[in-house]
Amino acid sequence: MRAVVFEKFQTFPSLTEVERPVPGPGEVLLKVAGSGACHSDVAIYKDFAEGAPGAIAPGFTLGHEVSGWIEETGPGVHGFTKGEAFLAYGPIGCGHCKSCSRGQDTYCENVASMPYLGIGLGRDGGMAEYVLVPARNLVPLGDADPVDAAPLSDAGLTPYHAIKNALPNLAGGGRFALVIGLGGLGQVAVQILTALTGATVIATDMKDDAMRRAEANGALTVPGGPDQVAAIRELTGGRGVDAAFDFVGATPTIKTAQASMAQGGRLTVVGIANGVTEWSFFATPYESTISNTYWGTIADLHEVVAMYRKGQIRPEVERYAMDDALEAYRKLESGQLSGRAVVVPHA
Repeated sequence: MRAVVFEKFQTFPSLTEVERPVPGPGEVLLKVAGSGACHSDVAIYKDFAEGAPGAIAPGFTLGHEVSGWIEETGPGVHGFTKGEAFLAYGPIGCGHCKSCSRGQDTYCENVASMPYLGIGLGRDGGMAEYVLVPARNLVPLGDADPVDAAPLSDAGLTPYHAIKNALPNLAGGGRFALVIGLGGLGQVAVQILTALTGATVIATDMKDDAMRRAEANGALTVPGGPDQVAAIRELTGGRGVDAAFDFVGATPTIKTAQASMAQGGRLTVVGIANGVTEWSFFATPYESTISNTYWGTIADLHEVVAMYRKGQIRPEVERYAMDDALEAYRKLESGQLSGRAVVVPHA
């Protein structure tokens, strides 16, 4: 079968022939419906060098946003029917620590001894015709479109988990939420905030078309620039926002979010641009917090799928045939994508 393989650090991946995998105990073979191309993939093969903190050693098939149909089940796996559609929960922990027992594989207590972080993260992923997935990592899609659903396993799950953690800050009338960075995750975040809260959603980006799409989903928008923070504060009556979500994570965006906070507010840095920030007692709103987050739980993903099936969230998807998978990554690198690139191997 064909697969997009990460073969060497700081080297563009290859579209190559690999053996079709065979499911082992507790595993299911999915016929891939769709696989999303994520900026994290680009970081894996382009940004990290061997031995650097966070680097994942090659080689393996990319793709951690995966949906597909049951093709074959391994020994000990029951209750699945060939052809049923599922979304794959990407993180894979040890399965027996306290965090994994809660379905929180992202924070596995034994991660240092694990051979991989998850599907497409050290273990062969879904940027291929078929992929192996642990049966416990499957979330049913029912009759929902599995191709458009594929990005939800990261681009839906990650903002959902961050927003869910911040819901106490957004409970009540007159609350404000700020979304910085309106790429794939940021656009879904606007939709989730609109569906789950009564907060006024303020969104900001450097791209006009991204802000227009956020407006279509109910957000007020503020362009980047020297007056950005003042404009955000003006929309809140000068008080600041109760919850901010930075989907870039660069030093300037973190500072923008901090400067926009209300007392008691919560800033969640979701983007992994490795920005840094400063804290000082008198320059920080009282009892405000700064947090980060990484994906979410499998229970969260079930809730994300429920929102998708109800039409509350709609990922913006550009579909690519397997022949064009590398072109999808080239466009992702160069910033030419307006939505999430999803490779459809069996189109």
